[in-house]
Amino acid sequence: MNRIANKISETRKIKGLTQEELAEQAKINLRTIQRIENSESEPRGKTLNLICAVLEIDSKELILADNSIREKNIGTKIINGLFLLALNLVLIGIIGFLTLDSNANMNSVFGGFLLSIFLPFFIVTLTKKMNAMERMLKFGFGYIGYFVLVIAKHGFPTGFVTGLFPCLLISLSVLYFGNEILKKRE
Repeated sequence: MNRIANKISETRKIKGLTQEELAEQAKINLRTIQRIENSESEPRGKTLNLICAVLEIDSKELILADNSIREKNIGTKIINGLFLLALNLVLIGIIGFLTLDSNANMNSVFGGFLLSIFLPFFIVTLTKKMNAMERMLKFGFGYIGYFVLVIAKHGFPTGFVTGLFPCLLISLSVLYFGNEILKKRE
């Protein structure tokens, strides 16, 4: 429920009004009140003023409070985006270091293969409700960018021979098909 709908619903209940009574006193359709309180629509202009008059709420204060929450949501989205960028850099950095590094031996390449399975699988278990494409975009864009960067700098054969590209492919596959793997396990 959004902030405005929540405030209207709470205030209506505190004042002991039913939705029907509020609609009648505000001279608004009952279905409009129901849609507002269920967050199906947001009251604007005259409708908001009529409801606020009946409930004795300052409509301007209500709108300002709602806008400040939306601004916080934008800040949260920016912080989440920066976190996802950092997480992607860490994931590709670990696998890249284990496979592409000049000192990489069979043990570190094997470790890269294991991490390319378990790290994305851990992400999948934490994001079960996220669909496959959304997970790929959020957590896999670093892998795809790293793939393009390695091809440009070292060439495809080097990335394939070192084991980096198979690791990236495994990671992307686990991110995309992880929900299917979890469903079969349950």
